[in-house]
Amino acid sequence: MRKLFLLSLIFMLLQSTISYSQSIRINGKVVDEKTNNYIENATIKVINSNKYVVTNKKGEFSINANIGDKIEISHISYKTKRVVLKNASLIVNLQLAQIELNEIIVSANPLQDISQSVIINETEKKISQPRSVGGLFRDIKGFGIAKKGAYASEPVFRSFRYEQLNIQYDGGMKVLNACPNRMDPITTHAIPEEIEKIEIVKGPFTVRFGQNFGGIINLVTKTPNRNKLGVHGSIEGGYETNGNNLVSGASVVYVGKKIDVNFNGSYRDFGDYTDGNGIEVPSSFRTTDYSIKLGVNPKENQRLQFSWRQSFTRDIDHAGLPMDSPYDDSYLVGVDYKINELSEKINSFTFKVFYSYVDHLMTNEGRPSFMMVDARTPVASWTYGGKAELVFNLSDNSRLYTGIDANIIDRKGNRTRIVKKMNGMTLPNPMTFYDKVWQDANLDDIGLFAEGKFKIEDFTTLTTGIRADFIATSLDDPAADFADLYGGVIKDKTETNVSANISLKYQKNGFQAQFALGRGVRTASMVERYINHFNVGVDPYEYVGNPNLKPEVNNQIELSFMKKIKIIEIGATFFHSYLEDYITAVVTDIPRVYMPTTPPTVTKQFVNVDKATQTGFEFTLNVKASEKLLFTSDISYTRAQNKDFDEPLPQIPPFKANLGIKYENENYWILLSSRLVASQDRISTTFMEEKTPGFGTLDLRFGFEPYDGLSIGAAVLNIFDKAYYEHLNFSYQNSSTLSGRIFEPGRNFTTYIKYQF
Repeated sequence: MRKLFLLSLIFMLLQSTISYSQSIRINGKVVDEKTNNYIENATIKVINSNKYVVTNKKGEFSINANIGDKIEISHISYKTKRVVLKNASLIVNLQLAQIELNEIIVSANPLQDISQSVIINETEKKISQPRSVGGLFRDIKGFGIAKKGAYASEPVFRSFRYEQLNIQYDGGMKVLNACPNRMDPITTHAIPEEIEKIEIVKGPFTVRFGQNFGGIINLVTKTPNRNKLGVHGSIEGGYETNGNNLVSGASVVYVGKKIDVNFNGSYRDFGDYTDGNGIEVPSSFRTTDYSIKLGVNPKENQRLQFSWRQSFTRDIDHAGLPMDSPYDDSYLVGVDYKINELSEKINSFTFKVFYSYVDHLMTNEGRPSFMMVDARTPVASWTYGGKAELVFNLSDNSRLYTGIDANIIDRKGNRTRIVKKMNGMTLPNPMTFYDKVWQDANLDDIGLFAEGKFKIEDFTTLTTGIRADFIATSLDDPAADFADLYGGVIKDKTETNVSANISLKYQKNGFQAQFALGRGVRTASMVERYINHFNVGVDPYEYVGNPNLKPEVNNQIELSFMKKIKIIEIGATFFHSYLEDYITAVVTDIPRVYMPTTPPTVTKQFVNVDKATQTGFEFTLNVKASEKLLFTSDISYTRAQNKDFDEPLPQIPPFKANLGIKYENENYWILLSSRLVASQDRISTTFMEEKTPGFGTLDLRFGFEPYDGLSIGAAVLNIFDKAYYEHLNFSYQNSSTLSGRIFEPGRNFTTYIKYQF
């Protein structure tokens, strides 16, 4: 009896073990942790087996496995995750990869993918405090930074700069500079800590976000996580020794079932820093910024959001100009509405409107020229705009984006000059002159677009679009000398510009390739059209606008790929642009108006040149040596040529390489990064460029999280106290400041602390 009992018990245990190990059908879904969007083409693999499947367009998968098995879920855009199977169904949430360097990524849904690259902005891991949003682009391959001082910096991408790049907030809102010298570009009107990510379209390869000549840069500000109900937020601050720079900020977020509120505020106080030679660089400013977002979700498929942002900056020193800014104030208000799944055929409808205003003052008080002339230039800009987009589901594998957008730009401002000395003699009665700077200029752009995305095979997507921009420009208060230059009357101008794009993207199992063709058309800017005898370049020439400029055209071809091979990630981009009617400035025989006897006695005028080209590449190689150790590297190079002048185009970033080693444990991390920049000897002589020597810098950053929510970091930047300046960091050539160069900070010790609750 006892033996029979033991045999029965053994039989039952064996039967239980065999039943437990039997393969069953596991059904699941993979979604984005933050947005809850479906993740298509995620790979689900059973560990220690050859079994794997790929999710469909709804993020669904089904695979045979055993309860207790481990599965690995991976996607090129997300952090890899491993889970233990506990039942026959599960939902897996993936977190967007924290991209250390610029790389091409694949959207979770190829029919919704709009950008070729996304950069995550982790301020608590940067440790250093950028003076403005422009500083965030320094380490992104293909980018340089042009600045007239430490505060007013903005990105240059390949050979494209200023209005050749369409820079915007949150998919369409803009704050445009009032200053013709670009002391106040869009990158100065938001705080770096508020930028959650930077989306980049590298070239004229989408028509959905305004006229696109050299690329779209979308600065995405932080929005509440709808999955995290209640009140939460953060307090942060930082300090830099070189300049006694202080940064402080806070955010408070409330998320309810129907309503959410997001408040961000920041105060920055930066002083004059010293370069690697110990020479002081005028670079001080103070700025106070805040923003409020109010979101309402009437229904599950609807979102209404109100945005309000203000920036107040005081006492800005511009090392690159013969004048400074006592103040620069701006505000932006916007309304966004989106409704999803209107019907079986209508995927979504989006509506956006915004209004922004910039009030800016330039003076030469405190500069050497103030002894002779007291010059004050109050200028202002107004920008109105909006967008309406309707998305159609043509089929399960195709989507059509159609819509209209608008940007209405007004600029006003005159300069008052009180002349105290003339020809070296003090005047007994100072003479007052009024100079028309903007001449009350207006530029309106109304655009119509249609862009289709077609999934032609399981792993291949075709995108094609067309856009028409209807441009109207006018001068309401032209200066007499400007009008005389163009026949006595400046007529209103209209033009219709047509842009188009087509691209093919293939993505499968960690590999992505894209081939793209695009035609981007850009109308001439207000400076290029209407500036009147004003110094807006990097030389002592007065510049004169040209209302008869043709729009410039970028015909671009680009091939890019990216591949993940176990621990290695490799990517490359190759591009070529054929530029028509390229806009530049040339020396003319038009006499100088202000200080006419001071060389140069003639002016520069904006003109079109028939042909120009740019060619180049960007390359990335990352090696994940272990779960904690990562090696990163990227290089970029652009060669651009003015065919008409038989010389290089001006202001091209030189060859650049970024190298990094990062060790990251559960609660601490260390990053050693190096930046190597070659000399730039391909210069434009007509632009009065000078050759720039190469340089290399080394930075060390480290941080830890003593407990959840608290981040503490420190850094040593420019460890070897290198004295260097960037090729694009130029000083006004007729200024006595810095002999035409703006050197970067020398060695700098920084700290940063952030507490999230």
